[in-house]
Amino acid sequence: VQLVESGGGLVQPGGSLRISCEASGFTFSGYAMRWYRQAPGKERELVAGISNGGGSTNYADSVKGRFTISRDNDKNTVYLQMNSLKPEDTAVYYCNAVSWRYEYWGQGTQVTVSS
Repeated sequence: VQLVESGGGLVQPGGSLRISCEASGFTFSGYAMRWYRQAPGKERELVAGISNGGGSTNYADSVKGRFTISRDNDKNTVYLQMNSLKPEDTAVYYCNAVSWRYEYWGQGTQVTVSS
């Protein structure tokens, strides 16, 4: 089982970034997918989630209206489109797959918002 995040990097405040998470080794379409983030010295927090079919999404209040989670079950990939980025969005972003029985985590990708 693997979850591999990509697309992180350095972006200026107000900018946009899309991060991806490609899954392998399990039935991707059977899992809800989530993005978490963890900033230095802070607890890991849930950013966004999407149901296994993609019909239902949810977001943390801090990112509503700026971030969009989506998935492509044919490509076994989940995305997080991040717009209007703020310095407080700086964190390591982790991909998470969850079913009624199992849960998997990616290794994380760093997103830094700074001028």
